[in-house]
Amino acid sequence: MHTQKAGARAAERGRVLVTGGTGFVGSHSIARLAGEGYRIRATVRDPGQEAQILAALRQAGIDPADRLEFAVADLGADDGWTEAMDGVRHVLHHASPFPTTPPKTEDEVVLPARDGALRVLSAARKAGVPRVVMTSSYAAVGYTVKPDDHYSEADWTDPDTEGLPAYHKSKVLAERAAWDYVHTHGDIELTVVNPTGIFGPPLDDRPSGSVGLVRNMLTGRMPVVPVMYFGVVDVRDVVDLHLRAMLRPKAAGERFIAVGGPSVSLFGMAQVLREHFPAAAALLPSEELTIEQVREAAKTQPALRDAAALRGRIPVISNEKARSVLGWKPRDVVETIVATADGLIRLGLTLPDAG
Repeated sequence: MHTQKAGARAAERGRVLVTGGTGFVGSHSIARLAGEGYRIRATVRDPGQEAQILAALRQAGIDPADRLEFAVADLGADDGWTEAMDGVRHVLHHASPFPTTPPKTEDEVVLPARDGALRVLSAARKAGVPRVVMTSSYAAVGYTVKPDDHYSEADWTDPDTEGLPAYHKSKVLAERAAWDYVHTHGDIELTVVNPTGIFGPPLDDRPSGSVGLVRNMLTGRMPVVPVMYFGVVDVRDVVDLHLRAMLRPKAAGERFIAVGGPSVSLFGMAQVLREHFPAAAALLPSEELTIEQVREAAKTQPALRDAAALRGRIPVISNEKARSVLGWKPRDVVETIVATADGLIRLGLTLPDAG
């Protein structure tokens, strides 16, 4: 009976549009919303992606019944967004391009991220949606190094920072454009969530970049790691923060950093895995490159540019605002790392490559 009442309350709150439903955060958002009885519309770039979302829900043990529907809409085009917003009360905008290989030009990443955010906001505003909750990134907060290494929602990454990867620049410019749009028009609210590295249990066999790091460690693909410290947050807590931001009046016009606790290094993450998964000890990273080695290697290996940009510093990232304003209580970082590995093992994604 309690679950039925909760589902009824969720239904009364109106339909939720989730963009980027095939992504790590998007699929977990849909699972959480469906589990709470919300009516959901998920955007996909093409109809063939609907099966991916349904498979992820099955992995999560969720049957959305008739509460989930789909809309075809792409960040790079205007088509479909008006229809996607029809009858929607809430918008969780998770979608953003994430290059699996370094783009030839920054515009390949920057333009769809920025223009896509504006398309979503414009369509939501025209449909009378009161608030959009947008997933930005810690990349828009803390990648311009400060002398004290302390970072909060008041900080912004300078998009002109030397060596800043194109993805990070895209997150800054997309979020800036979104805030400018809302301030210009004044009749739609925006709340932004800025997650650090998102880990936690995967729901399909296409692990995100962060989860892929853990997979690579557990399968012996990373015998050495660069010195690099970063924030960690569980995907389930990222979703929880979005839902709090969606419903709480105090969230309007605010940005919230999502981080589970103190920063951890890649080598420290390997140590956690070694402690909790001793059978994989021989496969885990056994050496940490110095920042000088990282800088040199980054000249020819684009994947190391992120580590080089952070210069081996240890950021102190505050989650106080999310805790105090929205009552958010994230999981412990170690719990999140272990849950990530457990999820990969459950899906059979941690066996070393044959041969």
